[in-house]
Amino acid sequence: MSVIGRFAPSPTGPLHFGSVVAAVASYLQAKSQYGQWLVRIDDIDPPREQSGACASILKTLEFLGLHWDGEVLFQRHRQDAYQEALDLLFDKKLIYRCICSRKQLQGNAYPGTCRLKEHSSEQQHALRIITNQTPVNFNDGIQGHLQQNLETDIGDFIVRRADDLIAYHIAVVVDDAWQGITEIVRGADLLDVTPRQIYLQRILNYPTPAYAHIPAAVDADGKKLSKQHHAQPVDDRQPASTLFSALNFLGQQPDEGLLQGNVEEIIQWGVKHWSMEKIPEQFTIEI
Repeated sequence: MSVIGRFAPSPTGPLHFGSVVAAVASYLQAKSQYGQWLVRIDDIDPPREQSGACASILKTLEFLGLHWDGEVLFQRHRQDAYQEALDLLFDKKLIYRCICSRKQLQGNAYPGTCRLKEHSSEQQHALRIITNQTPVNFNDGIQGHLQQNLETDIGDFIVRRADDLIAYHIAVVVDDAWQGITEIVRGADLLDVTPRQIYLQRILNYPTPAYAHIPAAVDADGKKLSKQHHAQPVDDRQPASTLFSALNFLGQQPDEGLLQGNVEEIIQWGVKHWSMEKIPEQFTIEI
C-alpha cells in the first residue's frame, strides 16, 4: 500500500515555526517512503479565518520547498460529504440534538444532559455523538501506546456546532478517509483528540491511519506557539535557515554544512536521513 500523508492547516494566519515543523515532519515521513504528501486547507470556521492567510500559507510551503502532490483540497467545498456522514450517524441513532450552553456545563466530560431528550429541530442546537465505555487504544509512532475512555473522560462530543458549522472532528475524519490518508503526523497538542477521531472512523467504517504526534513548540512560558498567542510568522526570506531549525527541533541532527546550502539540498538531505525514532518522545519542546 502506498503511503499518503497530509498537512492540513487552518487559514487563521500565516505559518509560524510550530506549524512549519509539523509540515516538515509530515512531508519527510511521506517522502522518505516514496509516498504522496497532500495539502488540505481546514477552512470550516469562517469567523476565525484571516483574509489572505490561505495564500500566505501556500506561498510559505513553496518557499520551503515543500511541494504537495495533486490539488489543494478546501474543506469549505466538502459540506455535502460531511452532511452525508451526519445523516448516516442519525440513521444509526448515534447523534442527538443538544441545547446546552457552555455556561451550563462544568467539568471536563459532558454529562449527557440532552442524551435522552428529544429537542425540536426548531430550537438552536448542536449535534453530539453518543460515546460508550469501550476504551479507544492506539499506538502512536512517537508518543507510544495511549488509551482513553471517551464516555468517562470526554463524554458525548459535538459533531456539528450550534451555529450550524461542522465540527473539526467529523470533517477531518471524512476527508482523511476520502483522500486515502494512511499516515498522520502532527503536533502533540492534537494527541488528546485522536481517540475521538478513531471512534468516528470505526463507527463510519473508515480505515484508521497510523498516527505520530511530534512535540509541540512552546515559548518560555510553556505556551504553545499559535496564532492565538500571536506567534511570529516564519520569515519567507530565510527558508533554508527555517528548514534547518525544523530538522534540529525534530532531532534529525542535520549537518552544519547544510546552512550554506539551498532549500532543495536541505530537503533532499532530510528525505534521505529521516528517522522518526530520533524525534524526542516529549509533548512539548521550548524554543
